[in-house]
Amino acid sequence: MAITAAQVKELREQTGAGMMDCKKALVDTNGDFEAAAKLLKEKGLAAVAKRAERATSEGRIFIKQVGNKVAIVELVCETDFVANNAEFIACGEKILDEIFAKGYTQIEKELSDVLLDFATRTRENMSLNKVKVLEVPENSVAGIYIHSDFKTAAVTIVSGSTDDKVKEFARDCCMHLAAFTPSYIKQSDVPQSYIDEQKEIFKVQMDNDEKVKSKPENVKEGILNGKIKKHLAEICFVDQMFVKDDKKTVSAKLAEVAKEVNADLSFGQIELLVLGK
Repeated sequence: MAITAAQVKELREQTGAGMMDCKKALVDTNGDFEAAAKLLKEKGLAAVAKRAERATSEGRIFIKQVGNKVAIVELVCETDFVANNAEFIACGEKILDEIFAKGYTQIEKELSDVLLDFATRTRENMSLNKVKVLEVPENSVAGIYIHSDFKTAAVTIVSGSTDDKVKEFARDCCMHLAAFTPSYIKQSDVPQSYIDEQKEIFKVQMDNDEKVKSKPENVKEGILNGKIKKHLAEICFVDQMFVKDDKKTVSAKLAEVAKEVNADLSFGQIELLVLGK
């Protein structure tokens, strides 16, 4: 049977598929509109499966707080064009809504399926890469920050007060995390194997330094310990110089804010998110 332009246009508007794909689907199904739509969907899903191995180095991080829950979602795709697409963004927001509505705390098929329709139409590999839900304890606040490129984000929970100054500090800590991307929160989190490896690196550097290698062993040991101490301060969040006050460490700034609000403050859960990591 003859396929009209109006039929092709209607099928394209419903499915989002290309004009030629819609016409071919209608021809293959003898003009059966529903069968053609189903055929396009099946072909689209098959194409999605074929694209699953393609690299997804772009994407976007989404964060939302509802009550005492903070949900984090990471969607990945192939191109920044898709990452900035309004439909892709809407998918991330819908997934957040579903997390709060259904109480999900990890990746579920229902959440991943939110992307399917858009993926079939764009013919790009994309997926739900991460779902995480944090609980904000009583008498605590959560700071949230997403960088302008939506590829770096952070959540910082501070316990002990809900004062506005604490809320501001918690968000500033998120900005600090995004700016300095510390490897660890505190020095006790650093594996001994990492410290030992770093010591060996510093020893080699010292052995190649004419001014240092001739010094007594006890002096060299002191220099080595000093280097390790400085290095740990550089990679541990609470020991780094605060992003908004480079004369104080993060832990010193925490103590300062605690004094201002007359409360015993402490860090709760801290999350630093970098797309794809």
